[in-house]
Amino acid sequence: MSTKQILIPLDFSDQSLIALGQSFNIAKGIKAELTLVHVIEDGGLAHLFDKKASDSLKKKLQKQLDKIAEDVKKKNKLKVNTIIARGKVYEKITEVAEMINASFIIMGTNGDTTLKKKFIGSNTLRVIRESKVPVISIKGKHHREGIHNIVLPLDLTKETKEKVNYAIDLAKVGKAAIRVVSVLFTTDEFVVNRLTRQMGQVKAFIEKANIECTAEIIKGIKGEETLAQNIIEYANKVEGDLIMIMTQQEVDFTLYFIGSSAQEIINHSDIPVLSIIPSEKKNLEMYTPF
Repeated sequence: MSTKQILIPLDFSDQSLIALGQSFNIAKGIKAELTLVHVIEDGGLAHLFDKKASDSLKKKLQKQLDKIAEDVKKKNKLKVNTIIARGKVYEKITEVAEMINASFIIMGTNGDTTLKKKFIGSNTLRVIRESKVPVISIKGKHHREGIHNIVLPLDLTKETKEKVNYAIDLAKVGKAAIRVVSVLFTTDEFVVNRLTRQMGQVKAFIEKANIECTAEIIKGIKGEETLAQNIIEYANKVEGDLIMIMTQQEVDFTLYFIGSSAQEIINHSDIPVLSIIPSEKKNLEMYTPF
């Protein structure tokens, strides 16, 4: 059985190093190795150098990456691999993730409040859109060690069972509690009753797996706050360490868009966000991510 891998893209910025720091407990929990990847971007300064200078730059970056890897090995007793790649950042990250069969990609993001909220623009959002493995995006600067509270937003979509199974597996790894939340913008009795029943079933299912769980329905007010804002506020209230969302389920043009609520959470949450693309597997009860 091959060793599990977590891929950490590093551009040596503070945010990417914060993301690296958040990977240690997950790696220990699932007994994974870390692979650090730095991408020399096509069209960046690298193309201005001749081959000798370009090779020198690559060696310098490799040395920098190896030093970080060695520090992590010594301080955290984890095996760390390093890769230098050249090309488009998001393409190389997803390519390397597939090559090493990564369980997660964990990467820093500065978020975005521009037009990129609607169109995929930043490398992090492109990776989330195109990755075949779950991506944990880290925007905030300060985080607790480990995952103590997983915030699990639920609605009435067919992906609910898959999301719950994934949350249970992750909670077992970190001995975390799961905080199930749903936001309602309607008073329709049929919808309210259906969601209330589902929340109760989900809570009972999670507790049957010996995991602490709370479930809460929030009444949203149309025109005042969005679904994403309600979820982020709730996650802050319960001291969430991770918000788990499904992407690409709100619109049909999935090659170009991430659902607007998912994207707004990714852009604005200082709490790390785990993005999962809904699986096409039919037997979701047998679905296990690790």
